[in-house]
Amino acid sequence: MRLLRTTVLLLTAACATLLVVAALAASRTWDSAAERHAPQTVSAAGLNLALNDMDAQAANILLSSGEAGRGRMGVPYAKATEFYGQARHTISGELRTLAVAAEGDTKDERAVETLTEDFARYQELLGRALENDGRAGGKVDALADYRAATDLLAARLLPEARGLVEANDHAFDATYAAERSDLATQSMVLAALGLAVSAVLVLLQWYLARRFRRLLNPALLAATICGLTAVVLGLQLLTASAEQFRVARRDAFDSVVALSRARALAYDANADESRYLLDPSRRPAYERSFLAKSQQLYGVEGATLSSYDAKLGETWARYRADHEDRVFTGEFRRELDNITFTGEREAAERTVEAYAVYQRDDRTIRSLLAQGKEREAMAFCISWEPDKSNAHFGVWMKALDDVTDINRAAFDSAVRDGRDTATGLLPWGMGALLAAGVLTVLGLRPRLAEFS
Repeated sequence: MRLLRTTVLLLTAACATLLVVAALAASRTWDSAAERHAPQTVSAAGLNLALNDMDAQAANILLSSGEAGRGRMGVPYAKATEFYGQARHTISGELRTLAVAAEGDTKDERAVETLTEDFARYQELLGRALENDGRAGGKVDALADYRAATDLLAARLLPEARGLVEANDHAFDATYAAERSDLATQSMVLAALGLAVSAVLVLLQWYLARRFRRLLNPALLAATICGLTAVVLGLQLLTASAEQFRVARRDAFDSVVALSRARALAYDANADESRYLLDPSRRPAYERSFLAKSQQLYGVEGATLSSYDAKLGETWARYRADHEDRVFTGEFRRELDNITFTGEREAAERTVEAYAVYQRDDRTIRSLLAQGKEREAMAFCISWEPDKSNAHFGVWMKALDDVTDINRAAFDSAVRDGRDTATGLLPWGMGALLAAGVLTVLGLRPRLAEFS
């Protein structure tokens, strides 16, 4: 009896230790996901976007400034100047955030230092371009400086920013995979320990019935119920934590990453339109770049700029008729294949429809330029008036933000639910295990007393 009693106590202690270790590990993983991996990935994505936006707004300033202020497009120039300042401020803030987050990681620290140094050089080139643009006859020099700046952006800054996004996202994914694996192992071990506790308590009941001719020991029966309850609660804690991790990472954050990439690509494509108008000698390259980014957003095999709109409309109609039709690819497809939350599909579809409007605007810009209406093309491209390209771009970005917000809210909810599961179920499970141990001791005490 003493041996069986000790076995029960050791097994319940093992269950309790396993639950505490699992709950603490889950809590640390939630902290890491919510306070480190996700914010770092989002900050790196925000940096990528803001770099594209800053470059686009610099091009818009040069397009709308006129000749040393003469012939300036007032509203587009003011808007571009305002957004240029906001983007520069955002980049500085994101670099500070990433620098703090990288402390202690030599590789990340060096990556942020390199980005910061390259950004300083990039700002210098853009500042010089805007300064030259402000003086009479300075357009040629301004364009040369802008070319140098945008070349630096494309060759170094954007790849470095995208590298940070990928590195932080992969770190998050590795943490997620490891924690899910640990939780699965812990669930199996807890189930085995629970079966062992139940088996030993049943063996005790049988031994007491045979040795003392008693049919049932109420305390041991209650201990068995408490032990089973503790195991059920513990398994619920582990499986619910694993499920909330899956929701947070796969259902929510995978979409946040895809949509963040889409937003950065959108700003880069929008910048390509301004660069196309600003720099005639590079128009073929910027046209190819715009199409390449469009294909990354919504990929249609074999499409050119002249056929892209028709193919987009055709493939989108097929998708609306059958959501499993794999007729297009890209970041929008990633999101549409990961629809999980209420209102998400409608928001994602509105985003693609707003994108189609923006794409048609691009063809209008190129058509006006081909007709020799350069100023009209510039006005249509950078104006914020209703039914102009920038206004439609704003509608597209608002739709993209809406679907991103749905997934961010779902991520935050999964984090809260995961933390609540651990803190809510652990005390009850520990209490049930303690009760099982105490009831086992109390149930055997009268029988052991008979041998005194």
